[in-house]
Amino acid sequence: MRRSIYCLAILTFLSFSSRSVTAQTQLSADLREKIDKIVAEGLAKSGVPSASVAIVKDGQIAYVKAYGDARLEPRTAATAEMRYSIGSISKQFTATAILLLQEQGKLSLDDKVAKFIPDLTRAGEVTIRQLLSHTSGYQDYWPQDYVMPMMLQPITAQKIMDQWARKPLDFEPGTKWQYSNTNYVIAGVIVEKAAGMPLLQFLSEKVFTPLGMKSVANIDQEKLGETDPTGYLRYALGPLRAAPKEGKGWLFAAGELAMPAQDLARWDISIMDQKLLKPGSYRDFETDVLLKNGAATGYGLGVDVGTEAGHRALSHGGEVSGFTAENIVFPDDRVAVAVLTNQDAAAAAGPIAHGIAPLLLATDDPATPQKLEQARKIFAGLQQGTIDRSLFTDNANAYFSEQALKDFASGLAPLGAPVEFTQVRSGLRGGMTLRVYRIKLAQKNLRAWTYEMPNGKLEQYQIAPQD
Repeated sequence: MRRSIYCLAILTFLSFSSRSVTAQTQLSADLREKIDKIVAEGLAKSGVPSASVAIVKDGQIAYVKAYGDARLEPRTAATAEMRYSIGSISKQFTATAILLLQEQGKLSLDDKVAKFIPDLTRAGEVTIRQLLSHTSGYQDYWPQDYVMPMMLQPITAQKIMDQWARKPLDFEPGTKWQYSNTNYVIAGVIVEKAAGMPLLQFLSEKVFTPLGMKSVANIDQEKLGETDPTGYLRYALGPLRAAPKEGKGWLFAAGELAMPAQDLARWDISIMDQKLLKPGSYRDFETDVLLKNGAATGYGLGVDVGTEAGHRALSHGGEVSGFTAENIVFPDDRVAVAVLTNQDAAAAAGPIAHGIAPLLLATDDPATPQKLEQARKIFAGLQQGTIDRSLFTDNANAYFSEQALKDFASGLAPLGAPVEFTQVRSGLRGGMTLRVYRIKLAQKNLRAWTYEMPNGKLEQYQIAPQD
């Protein structure tokens, strides 16, 4: 349920196997090979035992594949049918339940919490919208990246609210953004009061069944089965160990769902198609919520909202004990990437998903192949301290002084040849065409960006480390 996933400096390299679940092969062989390579590298560098990946392209599931080991003892290869915990990605389902109830006239996003739960701190001031957008001020009950002793015991939503939602607010409602699982426990209770049924029953009837999400599990009540992955943790650089399971009740409405990556992809397609909600509800879901001072939060209702590689993106990470996940939807491009992994507090799901995404996004720049090859050749020349000055404007040639070329060569030559050179974005700036490239090398990632004049000459070619 924690949103941030912290990277461990793991040097273990794992061999891995892969299994595919469907015949969807709408991606080219070259693209599938690149995706497989990104996943393999992500698992090897992080030491995470397995990943399950689903890709949507052109609004359809185009690729589903599992990699690595779902269980270490006995060693069991991951398969794409297996269910992984999706952690806080569950929050967008709770938010959707609220929006569905608003469409039914049973509540409003601008209702005060007190309408349903009057005895919480300042419940007469905090709105449901502020709960879903993390601008309420209620303190998070689980910011840690591990399971505390008390969390091994069962709890109820009422007890979570009694302990954390009756404290003084961390800030005035609507004045700050702070991620808080407590917000979603409160929202889940509101759903149940307004719907007159358990949250998971409401989601099953209104979301999972209509979308054909047939394998969703509620891990808040029962742990995953013997045919699903084991969740793992690692103490610093130590070996992988089975992660403890949270007690019943701790994941309610904030991180309780598990499913195969393919089911999460079906959900992503429903967002692109606006299949479940009315257009106005999707606007609420996808719109950056502003603070009272007008500052953007970068968050809608259960989703991060922003851009990636110049494309509008809705995304969210997820983490519960033993599992991390990342889901990115590009509604305008009808592209999505879902990555589920079985180790907590580990950086694999995010880097894999964000590594795959640029490969799927179309560019409206017809010169991309030619310019990509040109950028690659220029990079190779800079590694040797040389450039073809006929490609550059007078300003750029002045920038590439003798000292500059020596510095480029001394920094770039030891890195060796790129293993991947990809254009990730293009646009306009100052009457010129901007192109941004991602350069993957054996031990380092770089970004390069160029400005091209209307006559085709380059006004700029710069290189910097890629975070």
